[in-house]
Amino acid sequence: MAPCRLILLIIVLSFLVSSLNASEGDADPIYKACLEECEKSGCVGEKCFQHCKFSSDGKPIDGPWYLQEPLYQKWKQWDCRTDCQYHCMITREEQREKLGNKPIKYHGKWPFQRVYGIQEPVAVAFSALSLAVQFHGWLSFFILLNYKLPLRPDKKTYYEYTCLWHIYAILAMNFWFWSAIFHSRDVELTEKLDYSSAVALVGYGLILAILRVFNLRDEASRVMVAAPLVAFVTTHILYLNFYKLDYGLNMKVCMAMGVAQLLIWGIWAGITSHPSRWKVWLFVVWGSLVVFLEIYDFPPYKGFVDAHALWHAVSIPLTYFCWSFVQDDAEFRTSTLLKKIK
Repeated sequence: MAPCRLILLIIVLSFLVSSLNASEGDADPIYKACLEECEKSGCVGEKCFQHCKFSSDGKPIDGPWYLQEPLYQKWKQWDCRTDCQYHCMITREEQREKLGNKPIKYHGKWPFQRVYGIQEPVAVAFSALSLAVQFHGWLSFFILLNYKLPLRPDKKTYYEYTCLWHIYAILAMNFWFWSAIFHSRDVELTEKLDYSSAVALVGYGLILAILRVFNLRDEASRVMVAAPLVAFVTTHILYLNFYKLDYGLNMKVCMAMGVAQLLIWGIWAGITSHPSRWKVWLFVVWGSLVVFLEIYDFPPYKGFVDAHALWHAVSIPLTYFCWSFVQDDAEFRTSTLLKKIK
């Protein structure tokens, strides 16, 4: 019952997540003064930006100052404005640290240290590693089904959920790819792609959990389950992309669907006689930790590792547990069907 209680606690906490709008750092008078000075001079202290060009009288050359960045800066959208925000934030946080104050958020984000222009290098590294583990798990699953387990006379697999897991793998790899891109550079486009791919993955994961746990194999039953959830997820993605990019709402939707998955898998693991049910329990408990890290928030340690970066880190073994169970499930279902045929 302990994992179930943990999941119930997470359900309560998930509804306490609020939207990130204005941050404390945005209203800081010293930070605001730094931004105003930077917009006039293109400098923060002694550091000036080469792509902010001004004439001798202080007026921009050939147009507004924010249009003066070269192409190599434009492609990743590091321009005068974002450089001013970043360096003013870092300078202000250094001042606050000397006074013994804790870090605060600016424009809804913690103050991260850039590395070679990458906004959140640790999260990017863990996202890339998760992508690699996801690909390895899917490739192992593919090899198992097509080269190690027996096939039907028509060369199709005996495992009834093969196609569903292939779709899951594509959505998961798509999510981790855009996660790495988003944490490299947070702009509106990368944010929308990251949020959309996350919702699509979590929504599909809920569909897959229902289909597998309730052993739905005929197409009509699958469509009846999937259709309303697909409609909901699609509507939510359209809302985020074309109406309002609402972080708080998106978090609650993802949490609700994620916790629902854990409940479904957890209850099933408690009543099934599946030989690998212990892996499902491990997945549920570890998944609960992942969800908790997504809810719990703390400033980045040394400007690099925050709760979300740790969320990316603990997602790596979760991916391994998932594909390990899927492979065991494929072997179990295949052997069960072959025994029935014989």
